[in-house]
Amino acid sequence: MLSAKTKKTVGKLITYAVLVTGSLFCIVPLVWMVRSSLMTPVEIFMVPVKWVPDKLMWSNYKKVFEVLPFFTYYKNSLFIAALVVAGSMLTSSICAYGLARIKWKGRNVVFACIMASMMLPFAVTLIPTFLMWRAIGFTNSFVPLVAPAWFGGGAFYIFLLRQFYMTIPKDFDEAAYLDGANHFQIFTRIILPITKPSLAVVGLFTFMNTWNDFLGPLVYLNDEAKYTVALGLQLFTGSYRSEWHLMMAAACLVLIPVILVFIVGQRYLIEGITMSGVKG
Repeated sequence: MLSAKTKKTVGKLITYAVLVTGSLFCIVPLVWMVRSSLMTPVEIFMVPVKWVPDKLMWSNYKKVFEVLPFFTYYKNSLFIAALVVAGSMLTSSICAYGLARIKWKGRNVVFACIMASMMLPFAVTLIPTFLMWRAIGFTNSFVPLVAPAWFGGGAFYIFLLRQFYMTIPKDFDEAAYLDGANHFQIFTRIILPITKPSLAVVGLFTFMNTWNDFLGPLVYLNDEAKYTVALGLQLFTGSYRSEWHLMMAAACLVLIPVILVFIVGQRYLIEGITMSGVKG
């Protein structure tokens, strides 16, 4: 019979083995992308697989900007992402405050409708939304990609922040009322400073979703000068030829901002998600 200490050690070893195996499934595609970005097209698909190129083709990264105006795509994506992140953080926090801290008739009904909207797939609302933007003349512009973030920020983010606001004691509000503060002052001076971790989570999720969004720009943007990096990547594949080495180099460049944003905001990520789901 194994002792309790031995069983505990074996259990840890099995857990570590499962975690390492799972991490490999995540790391191998990333390694494949990086090594492919430094290879020639012939080396990428050699059999048996060659993991280390004979010569590091750093020129692939330079060619990305020569073949396509990828710097323009970068600027477009950063511009859209910055506006969407700012709009989502601002308006979702305002909506969440109204649903969590202010009592008004029909509040729960409105919140239920917001939660129900999360069940609608994007494909269901795609056509009517496109027809609306086309009717008011905003297709082939950044407006359909940015404007929704400034009118609520998204049902999921409203729900996330509302859950956190529900955990803040009402004593803070009552004390502020006694001092003559209004809702705007309570929101800006008390609630927002406390909710920095949750707001950081909203910003992180919004940036990653916007930066990686392909379908939205594909539907609304026609002018190649307005393309985002997600659309720019697919231009490396054609009907008769695909520049896989350049696509992998471009994909590595696209991944850099996401990694940097995650590194900067990772300390808020777990804290914000945990605090937002305490109760409510």
